[in-house]
Amino acid sequence: MKRLVIIDGNALLHRAYHALPPLTDPDGTIVNAVYGFASVIIKLYSELKPTHMAVAFDRPVPTFRKILYKDYQAKRPEMEDALSSQIPKVQELVKAFGIPRYEADGFEADDVIGTVTKMAGDEKIDQVVIVTGDRDLLQLVKDDRVYVYMPTKGISENKIYGEKEVQDKMGVTPAQIPDLKALAGDSSDNYPGVAGIGPKTAAQLLGKYGSLERIYRKIDEVRSDMADPVAEKLKAGRETALLFHNLATIRTDVPVDVDLKKTEIKELDTDEAREFLLKLHFPSLLKRLASKSGETEKTEKPVKKKKKVHADNGQLPLV
Repeated sequence: MKRLVIIDGNALLHRAYHALPPLTDPDGTIVNAVYGFASVIIKLYSELKPTHMAVAFDRPVPTFRKILYKDYQAKRPEMEDALSSQIPKVQELVKAFGIPRYEADGFEADDVIGTVTKMAGDEKIDQVVIVTGDRDLLQLVKDDRVYVYMPTKGISENKIYGEKEVQDKMGVTPAQIPDLKALAGDSSDNYPGVAGIGPKTAAQLLGKYGSLERIYRKIDEVRSDMADPVAEKLKAGRETALLFHNLATIRTDVPVDVDLKKTEIKELDTDEAREFLLKLHFPSLLKRLASKSGETEKTEKPVKKKKKVHADNGQLPLV
C-alpha cells in the first residue's frame, strides 16, 4: 500500500520546542526543537512505514486570511527567538533525511497540506496520514484514505483520528468543521463567529441541516424549528459567518510545485542524515536511526537538570 505521511512543520516545531528542555549543542545554541523534530520523524518512519514523506511549512509573509481579516490570529503571541532561530536547522534536518519541503507565499502550511493531500488522491496514493497538533486539519479526514496523527502529552504519545474520532471530539463531521467555526467561532484563530451561537447550538443546526449554506437557505425552516432568536442571530451574522467559513476552509488549490515522485522514501538512514545528527551531537538518535526500529534506547534516562543541558548526552527524554 502506498502511504504518504505529510508533516505540519510549524505545528510539530512548536510542540517539540515546548515539550523538551532547552537542550544546547556544543556551541551553546538551543536545539531542543531540532532534536524533537528529528525524533518524531524517526518514530513516524518506524511506526507508520510510509512509502512517501513530505513536510509543509508556513512562509513568513501575510496569508490571504490576514489580508481578508486583519484580526486573524491577532491574539497569538509572537514566536520566541529561541524557537524561530531553530527553523533553519529543522529545514536542514528535513533535507538531510531526503524529505521534500513545501510552502507557498500567501498560504499556510495547512493549505499546502490540503493541496498535497488532494494531489495524492488524484495520483492513486492509497492513504495519507497528516501529522499535526492543529485541529483545523481534522476537516481533511476521510475514512480509509486520510487520517490525522496528532501528538499528545508533548510529543511522547499520539492519537489517530478517523471520521468517528473527529465526530466524537468536535461534535460534527470532518467536512462540517469550517461550518462549526463560522457559526461558533474559534478563539485560537480569533474568529468571533455568529453572536449568540455557541458550539452546542451550532452542532445542533449542522446535525439537522448539514452545512452553513443549507442553514441559510432554510432560514425560515430554522425559525419554525428553533426559538426565534436563533434565526434572527443567524440573519444578523450572515455576512461574518460566510467570511469566517471561507477563512476556516483549508484550501486544496494552492499553486505549489509538487512532484509526488520526489516524496518517495526508501531509507532515512542516509549519509547526510548521519552527518547532520553527528554535527549536533545526537548519538541516541543515530542509534535509533541505525537500528531502523525508531524505538527509544532502554538505557536512556529522563533529564534531571533544570538548566540548559548539552544535547544529547544520553540523558534526554525521547519520543
